[in-house]
Amino acid sequence: MRKFQVTVNGNTYEVEVEELGGSFTPVATPVTPVAATPVAAVTPKMVAPKATVVPANATKIVAPMPGKIVDVKVSIGQSVKEGDLVAILEAMKMENEIFAPSAGTVASVNVSAGTAVETNDVIVTLN
Repeated sequence: MRKFQVTVNGNTYEVEVEELGGSFTPVATPVTPVAATPVAAVTPKMVAPKATVVPANATKIVAPMPGKIVDVKVSIGQSVKEGDLVAILEAMKMENEIFAPSAGTVASVNVSAGTAVETNDVIVTLN
C-alpha cells in the first residue's frame, strides 16, 4: 500500500492505493504550483417560452409541471379531437403525455422539442 495526499476543491484527503503486480519505477518530477482560478458555476440552460397572443376564446393546453418538451405531435391548422395526444413532456425522468382537453383546430404551437417549460406555460392553443 502507498499513501498519498489528494486535494479536491480545497479539501485534503489521505488515500491509500494498492499496487497490483508489474514493475514500477518512480520518476521524480518537479511540481510547479499554479494559482487557483475560480470556475464559474454551471447552470442548466433554461429557455423562456415565447410570448404569444392568445385569443380570449382559445383553449390553452398548459404544462402541468416543469420539464422539457420531448416531442410535439400537432401542427398549426391541424384538427384534433378530445383526448388526442398533442405533446410529450419529460419531467423527473418520466415521459408525460399531454392530451387535448377538447376538440378544435390548433391555433398555435408555442414550444418545440427540447424547450424547457415551467408549470402553466402554454404549450398549444386550440380554437
